[in-house]
Amino acid sequence: MILGVRSDTPAALSLLTAAAVRERANLVLEAGLADRLEYFRVDLDRLEQAADVAVAITRRAYPSLEIPFHSRWRHFAIDGDDRWLPIAAAAHWPSAAARARAEFDLAIISVLLDAGAGPAWRYRDIATGRNIARSEGLALATLAMFCGGLFSAKSSDSLRADAKKLEELNPIALAKGFQAGPDNPLLGIDGRADLLRRLGRLVSDAPSVFARNDEPRPGGLFDHLASLATGGQIAAPAILTEVLKHFGSVWPGRLQLGGIPLGDCWRHPVIKTGDATDQLLPFHKLSQWLTYSLIEPMGRAGIVVTEIDGLTGLAEYRNGGLLMDTGALALRDQAHAERTHEVGSMLVVEWRALTVALLDRLAPLVRQRLGRDARQLPLGKILQGGTWAAGRAIARTLRGDGSPPLRVTSDGTVF
Repeated sequence: MILGVRSDTPAALSLLTAAAVRERANLVLEAGLADRLEYFRVDLDRLEQAADVAVAITRRAYPSLEIPFHSRWRHFAIDGDDRWLPIAAAAHWPSAAARARAEFDLAIISVLLDAGAGPAWRYRDIATGRNIARSEGLALATLAMFCGGLFSAKSSDSLRADAKKLEELNPIALAKGFQAGPDNPLLGIDGRADLLRRLGRLVSDAPSVFARNDEPRPGGLFDHLASLATGGQIAAPAILTEVLKHFGSVWPGRLQLGGIPLGDCWRHPVIKTGDATDQLLPFHKLSQWLTYSLIEPMGRAGIVVTEIDGLTGLAEYRNGGLLMDTGALALRDQAHAERTHEVGSMLVVEWRALTVALLDRLAPLVRQRLGRDARQLPLGKILQGGTWAAGRAIARTLRGDGSPPLRVTSDGTVF
């Protein structure tokens, strides 16, 4: 055994990939197609309906079919008004890399804070006077906090997030930024604040990654990734693996293997590998969402991200809700729809795995209807067009509050 490397470390690292997410999710789908799952039945014929809904939403939102990638940057635009771009355009960046570090800071903070908000919470947008819920509300609140310097340790530069400032963040300041309180409850405030404090500590502890050209900051990851680019290019799955390696310990109380934190990884008995990864099923939802969200800042800095379809669909409740609400997935026992489930429960793990695998089956149906191939319409654009918005739309049609078909307890770090 190599000094300092545990025998299970290579097995653990094999789970820190998009390929592992896709491969193991498909093992669950295979079991579902064989009617061997405990909680769900799968009906592939109903994917046609899911595709119809996704296509209708896509045509309405993007009639020219010029669809951007699914990323956090979409949520900084309200009614066609992009809030970040004019701020970035007005800033005096000393270099393209300096802007990229700031955009990495913003994307990383915002994605980590983008767990489910719950049905009751709203953010009052000063510019429009609107009360904005869920991901868009969380995004605008995070953008306001970022631009207001909440995460910056430099009074002369608000557009940054510094490790030492993140380490000191308390839930009260975060709740204030989110306008959260007894009359406007936001799920998981303590979990979100703890996540950012943990982020600050891990960034401080890894200056070789996060402080190559500046003080320790999450955005220092840009310089690390730039150093790995070959010929001005880097593959999206490689970005994800770096995100998982360097941010893995931010997730509290999760599984570890060979001394490696596995992040958004859970257990399901269908996964039979005969090795140390037996029953382990990774999703890396927020990490993949973050990876999608780093593509544009890297492009603006002159680094091309390739192999974007190497990432998977996102195992979250809008994509999964679309599949349930159109009947592609059905509970064996409808009583489960009346209960609240923990994120690590076998039912939720099944739901998330089937969501990832079925999104790969859904994508060709969407492309066929829109007359596009995989190059013209990669999965990341289908999610944006797309399945995520369709899941939200059909939820609003079927349930007045737009809630997903299953209730899942959130600790502020999943979904």
